[in-house]
Amino acid sequence: MPVPPALTPEQRADALVKAAHSRRARADVKAKVKAGLLGISDVLILAKSDAAVAKMRVSELLEALPGVGKIRAAAIMERLTISTPRRIQGLGIHQRAELISEFKAVGNRGRLLVLSGPGGVGKSTVASRLRQAHENFWVSISATTRAPRHNEVDGVDYYFLSDEDFDRKIATDDFLEWAQFAGARYGTPQEGVEKALAEGKNVLLEIEIEGARQVRTHSQEAILVFLEPPSWEDLVSRLEARGSDSQERRSHRLELAASELAAAKEFDVIIVNDHVEKVVEALVALAS
Repeated sequence: MPVPPALTPEQRADALVKAAHSRRARADVKAKVKAGLLGISDVLILAKSDAAVAKMRVSELLEALPGVGKIRAAAIMERLTISTPRRIQGLGIHQRAELISEFKAVGNRGRLLVLSGPGGVGKSTVASRLRQAHENFWVSISATTRAPRHNEVDGVDYYFLSDEDFDRKIATDDFLEWAQFAGARYGTPQEGVEKALAEGKNVLLEIEIEGARQVRTHSQEAILVFLEPPSWEDLVSRLEARGSDSQERRSHRLELAASELAAAKEFDVIIVNDHVEKVVEALVALAS
């Protein structure tokens, strides 16, 4: 193996200055991408004349895009057969075209937000407040096989279905996602979601974690938001305050919630539910 030439102190200092300049240039580009000032096409064009940008890893560029994150970036690269260490300068013509197509603007299409988190964290309250305060947000109503609670209304809080009706909707591919949770099944009717997005409305899906994972797989445009409790003690208090649950069911929910909190790292954004209005404002900002 050939030995690299020894650098003089002056050459070493010059190399360090160039490396620092390249890092700053890439950081500046990523900041502009995050702010929506540069898109994929802009960065690919810039890379043709800027060596520092050309040496940026594709994964860094994708992760900087609003609503993408590490997990979605990795999934996109795998689907487009772009290797993990690939740099922008190493992209082929077809890979460049596929990346541009992946993120091209789609008219006035709305944004799709997926709100999930452990049971009892307050997802339903946030979704209800968002529905009341922002007309341009369409909050999808999930279908479920569980029985309604005393204060829930069919067609407003959930579509309450029998197991047989739920099975039929699965068979006819009516759900964008569906999952089993705490002994019941939940699903998101996909027709309404697509219609609202096409009309330019922002859509919020309030769903369980497994359902959020399914949406991530099927929809590249979804922004996954994890709602966290202010503390574990706060979550325990909320779950134990549910008068509709038996002691056995509450114990099961606590065990499940502990495991669900670990899923936060899979999401694009984490919001702590210490104040409902602040959560609503954060969701609105994500969709703007």
